[in-house]
Amino acid sequence: MDNELKKTVSPLQGLALVVGMIIGSGIFLKPGIVLNAAGSTNSALFAWILGGIITLASALSVAEIASNLPRAGGLYAYLEELYGPRWGFLLGWVQSIISYPASVAAQAIAFSVYAGYFVELTVWQGRLLALAVLALLLGLNVLSTRCGGFIQVAATIGKLVPVAAILFMGFYKGSMPGAAGLNGGLLGTSGGALGVAILGTLWAYDGWIGVTNMAGEMKNPRRSLPRVIFAGIIFVIGVYALFNIVIFRTLPADQLAASATPGSDAATALFGKHGAAFLTAGIMVSVFGALNGYLMTAARVPQAMAERGQLPLSRVIGKINPRFGTPANALVMQALLAVVYILSGTFNTLTDLLVFVLWIFFTMGVFAVFILRKRGLSSKENYRVPLYPVTPIIGIAGGIFILVSTVLETPVRSLIGIGITLLGLPVYAFISRKK
Repeated sequence: MDNELKKTVSPLQGLALVVGMIIGSGIFLKPGIVLNAAGSTNSALFAWILGGIITLASALSVAEIASNLPRAGGLYAYLEELYGPRWGFLLGWVQSIISYPASVAAQAIAFSVYAGYFVELTVWQGRLLALAVLALLLGLNVLSTRCGGFIQVAATIGKLVPVAAILFMGFYKGSMPGAAGLNGGLLGTSGGALGVAILGTLWAYDGWIGVTNMAGEMKNPRRSLPRVIFAGIIFVIGVYALFNIVIFRTLPADQLAASATPGSDAATALFGKHGAAFLTAGIMVSVFGALNGYLMTAARVPQAMAERGQLPLSRVIGKINPRFGTPANALVMQALLAVVYILSGTFNTLTDLLVFVLWIFFTMGVFAVFILRKRGLSSKENYRVPLYPVTPIIGIAGGIFILVSTVLETPVRSLIGIGITLLGLPVYAFISRKK
């Protein structure tokens, strides 16, 4: 009992994790890329909605597993239970050593980059700011999971303010002269082009899996976890669709397709020269919330692995702080790894390499709902995925689509990512032999 995590994560905080980790900078940067691939604004909007449906189908399927196996560690714990300890270890290895701390580092650096809009920073000043923000959130999350959850709720509300303002002003002003509008239909778009567009939207929807890491600390996770996942993703799909409609009504098609920051361009068009500053401040709040969410959820995977004796120094990493009731040592471990990636500048390379690998495990997680039911582990009293088996099949098809598209676009990077993952096998063999 002394090493158990406290049940302090409320449904509202869980909802804030889902929304806060999905809505980052992607929605502000991706519309032009998706439009370029889709070829028309109607096709681009369709791609955003279809990407959301694939994400929702995957999330609803994994939510059934989470409802019946509500354990700390999330997908790592589910794969260990349903596929065997080796598969769980490989995902935990990737998430604990590289994926999560590299994502934390990327969010911290992104915060300092956006801060450079207001105050000019050298490279090292930017890295020092990133380290300072990371240290602040680390301290608050060590002190209290409830404190981290409060920050997540506040940051999620804060990040929605600029989005809501752009939506309101965009619909209030109406279509601007020369704006792209909704046009082009779907018939002129090839399957391959639409596929690339959907692939672009799926990166903007990434992050929903993180809330399952907190299942062991949620109040009544069997009921609340599926609900917050469903409500959070439905909300994000609506926000993304409306945001893109406003973008299309505000900017000309050629400017939108060529823009690297369409959200900033739209804000400038709607609010004048101060629009970019307003949106940049909103993005900083958005990144701050995403950084807090990734740090909160990241620590739960190595803590769960250490409880099973699957990491070096497991007794230290797996210990729950007796005073604060938080996985303090695991939080510090993730932060230290993030510091290495911030100072080395390798976090973008590492996360790019592992996107492909993570989707292998995500697809396995969706398929695992079939294994769950076959083994009789899915209780009718708990949440069950609607429209079974159609819903998980949609999620699996979407996962396969991502994997095939990534292999075709970047085969070398995909193979390197698999190689990094397989480095975990000798570590697993060593630890198993030692145990």
